[in-house]
Amino acid sequence: MADPKSKNLTWHEGQVARTDRENLLGQRGVTVWLTGLSGSGKSTIAVAAEKVLADQGRLTYILDGDNIRQGLNNNLGFSPEDRTENIRRIGEVAKLFTDGGVIVFSSFISPYRADRDAVREIMSEGDFVECYVAASLETCEGRDVKGLYKKARAGEIPEFTGISAPYEEPEKPEVVIDTNGQTVDESVQVLVEYLRKGGYLG
Repeated sequence: MADPKSKNLTWHEGQVARTDRENLLGQRGVTVWLTGLSGSGKSTIAVAAEKVLADQGRLTYILDGDNIRQGLNNNLGFSPEDRTENIRRIGEVAKLFTDGGVIVFSSFISPYRADRDAVREIMSEGDFVECYVAASLETCEGRDVKGLYKKARAGEIPEFTGISAPYEEPEKPEVVIDTNGQTVDESVQVLVEYLRKGGYLG
């Protein structure tokens, strides 16, 4: 991540440590970074997983691509440069939530490995869990829940990932969820079980 433009900055420490917050919540903060093509099931899995964990008394929060682009990142488009800045900003937000002891589900296409790796680098060891929501282009295009692939094929959406812009699959993700053949419940079970075994759920 780039250094701030201003050099007259001092980091202010509080009197409540991250471990204090995590002990209060009875869980460990983590960012689960769901990446995959549009229509692969990232948001659907995030929403379902959040509900399962909330029902178990866990504090969670979803950072969703479409939602973030309506506020924090509403000045960014889909050029490679804007995509990188989009992920940089959300990575910093996810880091803050994670430091707060929250289990964060970050649902972004995030097509470039370098951008995802840059977020991992600003996180402490174990704070960043890359979850590849794997679905073929044919599967995603067949779903086309938002009608985006149809518009992309018609040339109405430039730089659309999987059609006119690249997607770089994760090389060593912590979790792989294959939504070509798994139900939502099965996918959520895989993710929640990973968090349980990793000690994130207390």
